[in-house]
Amino acid sequence: MGTKVVAIDFGAASGRVVEVTFDGERISREVTHRFDNTPVRMNGTLHWDVLRLWHEVVEGLSGVKDAASIGVDTWGVDFALLDKQGNLLSNPVHYRDSRNDGMMEWVFERMPRRDIFEQTGIQFMQINALYQMASLVRDGSPLLDIAETALTMSDFFSYLLTGTKVCEFSQASTWQLVNPHTRDWAFPVMEAVGIPTRIMPPLVEPGERIGTYQGTPVFIPAGHDTGSAVVAVPTTTKNYAYLSSGTWSLLGLEVDEPVVNDASYEANLTNEGGYNHTTRLLKNIMGLWLVQQARETWRRQGSDYSFDDLVKMAESADFFKAFVDPDHVDFLPPGDMGARVCAFCERTGQAVPGSHAEITAAIYASLAFKYRYVLEKLIDVSGQQVDRLHIIGGGAQNALLCQMTADAIGREVLAGPIEATALGNAVVQMISLGEIGDLAQAREILSRSVGMVSYTPQNTAEWDAHYARFVEIVGT
Repeated sequence: MGTKVVAIDFGAASGRVVEVTFDGERISREVTHRFDNTPVRMNGTLHWDVLRLWHEVVEGLSGVKDAASIGVDTWGVDFALLDKQGNLLSNPVHYRDSRNDGMMEWVFERMPRRDIFEQTGIQFMQINALYQMASLVRDGSPLLDIAETALTMSDFFSYLLTGTKVCEFSQASTWQLVNPHTRDWAFPVMEAVGIPTRIMPPLVEPGERIGTYQGTPVFIPAGHDTGSAVVAVPTTTKNYAYLSSGTWSLLGLEVDEPVVNDASYEANLTNEGGYNHTTRLLKNIMGLWLVQQARETWRRQGSDYSFDDLVKMAESADFFKAFVDPDHVDFLPPGDMGARVCAFCERTGQAVPGSHAEITAAIYASLAFKYRYVLEKLIDVSGQQVDRLHIIGGGAQNALLCQMTADAIGREVLAGPIEATALGNAVVQMISLGEIGDLAQAREILSRSVGMVSYTPQNTAEWDAHYARFVEIVGT
């Protein structure tokens, strides 16, 4: 039967409990429980519904039998605050909440932007926990005074399973409060901003056993979902880049040491922790969030498209009519993305998309071009050769976007696995259990176990002809 482990995997929009089995030759998976991750707005603040999510975890684990271990990964940047008794002080706030507006400037008044980058090596985004915690300091919230412990979201659920309070390195690094060189908390940043350092628990590396749940060992994988997803890249070469494609697109390279210098600072790249003491040199890109939100608005307006419908519609439209910068601040909050895309195009002097198909095509083409834009910066900063791009996660199912990306970057794209995060979570557990020797062996096994689809560049000349116009749009 092989060895079975359980990966509890939370994305920003959904979660799943996945049973992953290694029979000595191949790795297989079965999703045994799926659930939505729907935020809740209360008194004007957007929260994660963590009590509902914990209920789903318990429900999912109730049907599991004969598992060798359990591990949890989640989205990044957010946090939970516990009191002295270990109780949750308040529902964790969603990173898209408006409390983060203007907080980057407030923080930079207390510590220069460049100094923060030197201390943390992390991309500047207002969603980072640094700015969320700073908003509590600015507003005089009593939560930081009462709090005994701050936990990342994956570590919060691991705590509910085991009672152990630690923060896993790859997940904590997304907070912009960890020093990638010392692999410890960036205490000078906290002290400058007024965040109490006493609430930060010990940092641990992925793969550590932290306790048990009803007798089953619990390991900490790479707790950040992208950290786990990168573990599951089924590569057999070092000359690759990865794109974890979902609500967010995280495009990057796996490097041995943090790259914290003038070039990475100017490119606003991030150095997040990785498994086995590696660094994920990457960039966060807004991703399929724009399509998800446009689809939801159109559904409420009476046009209930499936994602496959949207792909077919986009295929019939002009890919190059208009572009947007997916990372423009206009696209960060929830809302009517179709209207925002049209407004962006009008404001930048472009032709305005005239249909849902043209809006969707504009989003997909803009994402493909943004992937090229970021990949070129990653290559320039790192000096690393990239022969192919591995697209992992749910976005790997979008054949149109995968082909667009191959055309835009002029390199082969290998799509799959779809459940990369759960597989990476499970692989770390299996290495810790001694069932798999190391990461290289795990990736070789995955390359034989999962289906991948290859996309070769086709219309590169046409994409090249329009790229300069996209770059100009990004600069506006």
